[in-house]
Amino acid sequence: MATGRTDPQRRERILAATLDLIADEGVAGVSHRKIAVRAGVPLGSMTYHFSGIDELLHEAFTLFAERIVAAFDMHLGRAVGLEEAREAVTDVIHTLSEGPRRDLILTQELYTLAARRPEYRQLCQTWMRRSRRILERHFDATTARQVDALIEGLTLHRALDETPPDRELTRLAVARITTAA
Repeated sequence: MATGRTDPQRRERILAATLDLIADEGVAGVSHRKIAVRAGVPLGSMTYHFSGIDELLHEAFTLFAERIVAAFDMHLGRAVGLEEAREAVTDVIHTLSEGPRRDLILTQELYTLAARRPEYRQLCQTWMRRSRRILERHFDATTARQVDALIEGLTLHRALDETPPDRELTRLAVARITTAA
């Protein structure tokens, strides 16, 4: 195994291995030893780079949330006008729900932690605020909040449904929420 001096990517590998382990075994299955083995680093690297499991989990989930927010921004950032924004929201829902099962699991594991622990709830609230700010480029604040909830709900339902609804049903739901009363 390489030393930290010749292994500048070690910290990033540890974070990636943490997310992989969570996706495979859940947060309950996470340990320094298992992560070190997955990351291919000495066990001592774990406490060198992170003060404990909580810091490691928090940073790993922050990294994951950043990636999801970047996906929102990628889709919605290029939308011009209401119809393109609606189609971008539809794209986000289908991209997330048809994406790697790993992401669905990581999201649910984070939500479970957030339901139990304030520091993870804060992480989720930050994630939601950032997502809503992106949505607010196209929709008023109230609508953005509703669209954000729709994205979360439809993504979960589509990912778990044996016969997930098609794009047309998603478009219809997005249009209904984003049409002024």
